[in-house]
Formats: sequence, C-alpha cells, structure tokens
Amino acid sequence: MKLKKNKYDVFAEIVCLVLLIGVWIYLFLNWSTIPDEISGHYNAAGEIDRIGRKGELLVLPIISWLMYLGMTAIGSFPQIWNTGVTVTEENKERVYRVLKNMLSTLKLILAAVFVYLTINSSKSIPLPMQFLPVFLILMFGSIIFFIIKLVRVSK
Repeated sequence: MKLKKNKYDVFAEIVCLVLLIGVWIYLFLNWSTIPDEISGHYNAAGEIDRIGRKGELLVLPIISWLMYLGMTAIGSFPQIWNTGVTVTEENKERVYRVLKNMLSTLKLILAAVFVYLTINSSKSIPLPMQFLPVFLILMFGSIIFFIIKLVRVSK
C-alpha cells in the first residue's frame, strides 16, 4: 500500500530538506572561520567534555542525512511496519497515516537537533542546560502522542 502525501508530509519534508541542505551551506560558507578545535562531545548537562578537530563537524550532517534517507525509505513501505495494533482492511489507511505522521515528525525533530548540534559545535559553545530535557520531551512526547492516536484510530 502506498500512502498519498498529505500537507503535513510535504511540509515536514520541505523543512527537513531545508535544514539538511542549509547546514551544508552553513559549513561551506563558514568553514574558514570555524576554529581548528571544536567541541566534540557534550555531557548530559550540556558542558563540553571533549575537544575535537574541525573535520569532525562533517560527521553530524552525514549521520543526519543517513537517518533522514533511512526513515524516508522505511516510510515508503508501511506494510513492513510493526504497528503494535491489529491492522484490518477497514483501519489500515488510518493506522498507516498516523504512523507516517509520527515518522515525519521524528525526522523533523532529528534533523533540527542535528543541525543545532552542528552549528553549536562549530562555535564551540556549551549546550543550554535545557537541551537534553527538551530533546527527550520532544522525542518521547511525540511518540506517546502518536501511540495514543494510533490506538484510537485502530478501533
């Protein structure tokens, strides 16, 4: 079954692509001004706990593209998803739509977070103390929201 893209899918895809392409443009335009040593890792409090080389900045956009492409590929084959609910002929479109929206939301959150981390690392500044709690709330909050919605539409 192939799901048609709705407005939210298109919006999320456009924003993800703008973020993922934009971070490469940012790195290209600012490469000469980025210090040779950048923050390579942050602890749970957002403090820099490892210094790395400038070239390590390329790892985050590469990983974000791999995750984006992988999640996009998975989104194209709803029949292979483990839905957690019984999928019937009557509810399959609703169930797959909710899961597709969840996947689009998670892609958007991850793209934004990886872009933020790349830019933050390029400036070698600590993360705000709220970064980890906000990230976890966004990720798990979205998942919980869509699971509740999934259970409701599967009946």
